[in-house]
Amino acid sequence: MLRQLVVRVLVVLTLLTGTSYVVWRWGWSVNWDNWWIAVPLVMAETYALVDAYLFGLTMWKIKVRGEAPPPPEGATVDVFITTYNEPVEMVMATATAAQRITFPHRTWILDDGNRADLAAAAAELEIGYLTRSDDWADRPRHAKAGNLNNALFATDGEFMLILDADQIPDPSILDRTLGWFTDPEVALVQTPQWFTNVTDSDPLGSQAPLFYGPIQQGKDGWNSAFFCGSNAVLRREALMQLGIVGYVREVEAAVEDALRTSRRILARAARAARRTEPEVAADLESLRTSATQASRDLRAGASVGEVTYAFQKAVDEVSRGAVQRDLAGIRADLDSIAQLPVALDDEVGVLVVDDVALDQLAERDFSPLGALESVRSLIRAVDVDRGDEAQPMMPLATVSVTEDMATCMRLHALGWKSVYHHEVLAHGLAPEDLRTMLQQRLRWAQGTLQVLLKENPLVQRGLSLAQRLMYFSTMWSYLSGFAALVFMAAPVFYLCFGVLPVHAYGMEFLARFLPYIVLNQLLFLVVGYGVKTWRGHQYSLALFPLWIRACTTAFANVFLHRPLGFVVTPKTRQAGGSFPWRLIWPQVTATVVLVGACVVGVVRLWTGAATSTIGTGVNVVWVAYDLLVMSIIYRAALHRPADTEELES
Repeated sequence: MLRQLVVRVLVVLTLLTGTSYVVWRWGWSVNWDNWWIAVPLVMAETYALVDAYLFGLTMWKIKVRGEAPPPPEGATVDVFITTYNEPVEMVMATATAAQRITFPHRTWILDDGNRADLAAAAAELEIGYLTRSDDWADRPRHAKAGNLNNALFATDGEFMLILDADQIPDPSILDRTLGWFTDPEVALVQTPQWFTNVTDSDPLGSQAPLFYGPIQQGKDGWNSAFFCGSNAVLRREALMQLGIVGYVREVEAAVEDALRTSRRILARAARAARRTEPEVAADLESLRTSATQASRDLRAGASVGEVTYAFQKAVDEVSRGAVQRDLAGIRADLDSIAQLPVALDDEVGVLVVDDVALDQLAERDFSPLGALESVRSLIRAVDVDRGDEAQPMMPLATVSVTEDMATCMRLHALGWKSVYHHEVLAHGLAPEDLRTMLQQRLRWAQGTLQVLLKENPLVQRGLSLAQRLMYFSTMWSYLSGFAALVFMAAPVFYLCFGVLPVHAYGMEFLARFLPYIVLNQLLFLVVGYGVKTWRGHQYSLALFPLWIRACTTAFANVFLHRPLGFVVTPKTRQAGGSFPWRLIWPQVTATVVLVGACVVGVVRLWTGAATSTIGTGVNVVWVAYDLLVMSIIYRAALHRPADTEELES
């Protein structure tokens, strides 16, 4: 209680001093003569203040849970071990450890690599083995989410423990966590991820004690603890409900798209018929009105079946009248329709509707009967099945490469609860080289930003305000690369060229800035008491090129449909080699520029070219801090994994 009180006091003081500082910066200290650097700098400082607000909100309600209640009697559990290309020995080590879990369960290996040797090894130990069915051929596979979705329809346990291929579970993991499900509203219990192949001084920063500690506990206090993809137990009922709701929403969206396209087709056909066939034009306009009404009914909550049936009936009535007027044109129109770029699925016999086909369809000049038949075909195509997917229902979200966060957010939006159980109950393997670590962090950032761009939590129905902000705070943190770039550029321009982004680096600046930064660091110190948080601070700045790349690639993926270049994080040690200059050239360039700026700044002060000792001093300290923080990337680049014996010692 005392610690929580101290945290709250520090949160209030940090936000008060921070708000005072940023308001002063915007109102009185922006040097508009140098707006091109002054405005980006104050915007970066504002970004940092928003980050402080979100962090303070998270820490305000830290929830420290005790022991879980006893597990529900008779609960049935499936243990899923997801794998793609990891060594068979590694997967089997996890699988045999899973077999030793004391609570009754069934262990399954979900092999997305479809490997015969792994299937044979699983059969030898009587471990369940699943791979994708033929339904997934030539359809989107959705990576790990697809693998789990495939398994959900081949198993039947009430709960499922999900493990990555390298996560060795403790035998008591289910006994320690299942009890939280005695609350029927709990859908997820997440435990920490902990790695055994790194030391306390791991320069790659694989352990995340701040996240798997105060941050998850803070989110838990607001009922928004995250699903992190592994070491978590989920309730099947919740996932299946999510799948059904998702299926309905996907079908509704497809019907809405079809109705929108129908209106465009009907409008063009009506314009064409207005001069020569006014009666037909009037019927088509009437049908377009019906399509508009169908869309309104759909948005008002009417069932898809009722809406599509009513609209199909209207199409049939208009068609009958049109046929009577112009029977001779039917054959020619149907021949034209057969040549349209709308694919017919050979297996299920329905039209596969995609955006390109819809656009082409809407732009084609049809005769009235051709337009009616096209509209009828569109509506038929979307009210039967989702032929573009391997299975109609996708309980695990497939909108992002980080299926865990998207799935958890949807569960929360449906009213389910999550629990963060702060006890290490599985031990895994962290990346052992810089390249692998960068691949992993890039994938996390890209996936998180995909969720932000596709399903912005700030506007998601069903989430509480606090839950929206908890999800948004994680997404917001990945925008830090742009702010880091500005924070490094501003002192360089001052030291080298005397460009002043602030009116003065005098005592007023120090009096407003120092209390804010000192209290901010003190807050982190108290929140992270007993755990090492410094590595997280370092990588939030040192990986600035990676965060910027994540933003640009995620944006291109969502809005320009460009591939992300998804890479499965290797679970084994990668080959060493020389210093990885190509991986960190932006950081090397930044370091050279920062060091050079310090030298130039001191020389300018010494020769009298610069007159402000405080200004030069502030900026030199600023650069020194940046260099200290960024030095971690060089330790990571020089890092070579410790031997097993060294780790054990």
